[in-house]
Amino acid sequence: MACSKMSVRLAASLRCPFTLPVRFRSTVAKEQAAEDGAQGKPCPLSTGGDHMERSESPLHKPCPAVTMTFDNTQEAYKSKATWELLRSLMVFWLCSVEPLVDRNQQILQLSRKLLGQNLFEAMMKMTFYGQFVAGEDQESIKPLVRRNRAFGVGSILDYGVEEDLTQEEAEKKEIESSTAEAEKENLGPVQREKKYQVQPGFGDRRGGVISARTYFYADEAKCDHHMETFLKCIEATGGSSEDGFSAIKLTALGRPQFLLQFSEVLVKWRRFFHQLAADQGQAGLATVQIQLEVEKLKESLANLGIATKDEIHNWFTGENLGLSGTMDLLDWNSLIDSRTKLSKLLLVPNLQSGQVEALLSRFTEEEDLQMKRMLQRMDVLAKKAVETGVRLMIDAEQSYFQPAISRLTLEMQRKFNKDNPIIFNTYQCYLKEAYDNVTSDVELSRREGWHFGAKLVRGAYMHQERSRAAEVGYECPINPTYEKTNEMYHRCLDYVLEEIRHNRKANVMVASHNEDTVKFTLKRMNELGLCSEERKVYFGQLLGMCDQISFPLGQAGYPVYKYVPYGPVNEVLPYLSRRALENRSVMKGAARERELLWSEFKRRLLTGNLFYAPRF
Repeated sequence: MACSKMSVRLAASLRCPFTLPVRFRSTVAKEQAAEDGAQGKPCPLSTGGDHMERSESPLHKPCPAVTMTFDNTQEAYKSKATWELLRSLMVFWLCSVEPLVDRNQQILQLSRKLLGQNLFEAMMKMTFYGQFVAGEDQESIKPLVRRNRAFGVGSILDYGVEEDLTQEEAEKKEIESSTAEAEKENLGPVQREKKYQVQPGFGDRRGGVISARTYFYADEAKCDHHMETFLKCIEATGGSSEDGFSAIKLTALGRPQFLLQFSEVLVKWRRFFHQLAADQGQAGLATVQIQLEVEKLKESLANLGIATKDEIHNWFTGENLGLSGTMDLLDWNSLIDSRTKLSKLLLVPNLQSGQVEALLSRFTEEEDLQMKRMLQRMDVLAKKAVETGVRLMIDAEQSYFQPAISRLTLEMQRKFNKDNPIIFNTYQCYLKEAYDNVTSDVELSRREGWHFGAKLVRGAYMHQERSRAAEVGYECPINPTYEKTNEMYHRCLDYVLEEIRHNRKANVMVASHNEDTVKFTLKRMNELGLCSEERKVYFGQLLGMCDQISFPLGQAGYPVYKYVPYGPVNEVLPYLSRRALENRSVMKGAARERELLWSEFKRRLLTGNLFYAPRF
């Protein structure tokens, strides 16, 4: 009964909760396009490379090529006073000293004891805090946000506060909040995969993560508190910057148990679709290429016990599904949506038994309510973003949460991106499945007519993901090398850029500190005729890093944003600790940014501009 009630509630919010986040052009639409072409009618779809058919936009126009270089220090640092250059040099140098970085938390704690709170805060604001954090509250961040905007750089506001938990406290919270009551009580067989169960030793999700905040579930009141914080952040974005973004994490809004379970369900149904494709001799094909033969599909569904052969036959009667004799994933999803009524959310196909089974034996009323509340909090935040004219960026998280996060984000996009790109999903390109995820979601947006919004990143959890996969015993989801990740990033980016060329409803943020990736994007924009003033392609970097990329882009007219954290000094220390770790890895591999900073300092010294301060 509990499972049934949960399904009814979620079905209303998610349309079909276990529907895969993939849609493809229906066979009927393909036949109609072919028929129109045969009759001499203009075909609304064209083919390009490995992309699906897409319409040529009448808005397409050539744009003048813009040659960008990132070594003009006068332009790169014209928004910085000389003392800020020196601060950057000092902070980056400290980040390159291994013993200091390794012991940064102990050093910060000792400094606070020796200096006292007031002197400690003053020291932090002159160094690490001042470099990487905008201010303590909504009011104090406005000068920096306005100054960056004056030099062409927008803001993605993020309240950077985290709980200061010990490893033991974090693991205890994670294990408690990620384990269902049925699992705690050992009620019936558990059809769970190791990847989607909380694992002792990996309960502290901060381990090995250097660039992302982490939330641990305490109770529903804490989730409501996080929602209120995000609402204030959205309001601050609307009040301090034009055309801005605000970032949120879904693990802050609900119990992680739901994300784990929902992710497992989504992955198993996706796997089931590919198994059906393999049974029909289509193993190894990209998802966008798979076409299931309807008669063989009917037989497979009957063998699985989903319905009788007569019931399955009736599903297709009077429908446009499968009229060509084949069915793509959009058709498959529509079939599941309207016919099988498998809205008992956590049902999965068991390929060994040939049956559809419950993931867990039962769910409590409180678990049902917790899932519903997470969806409600997401809805409140999205409505606030629409109301204030702010774009909402949903951050990516660990791969065992990500299928559910992406699916819930997709539902928000369906609802709120009808007229403008309000909701942006984040795609981590170090994942092996990144290209399939991007292309699938683009196709769904095109089919349903809403605005696709994506932030492309390389990924923040590589070390943790690889260690967990190796120790727990499942296939590592991460690309094997950095070069493969770069290839994946550029492949996903190129697909979206091509989509923008043909469909002006697509939007992408290139969130990267990699100069080669930025140059690749500019080159492809010029080749495809994508103008910066259309504001379809954005660039993003962290506050305090890569100014030599951000500000020249902004001053050249490209929409570029800094990821701007803010919060009280003591409460953002965990964030600052990770910035130190991240900069160590950056500075260890290359000293380009420090060289540029030194060059600009020496230029000002030699030209008599040592006391330069920006005017805006």
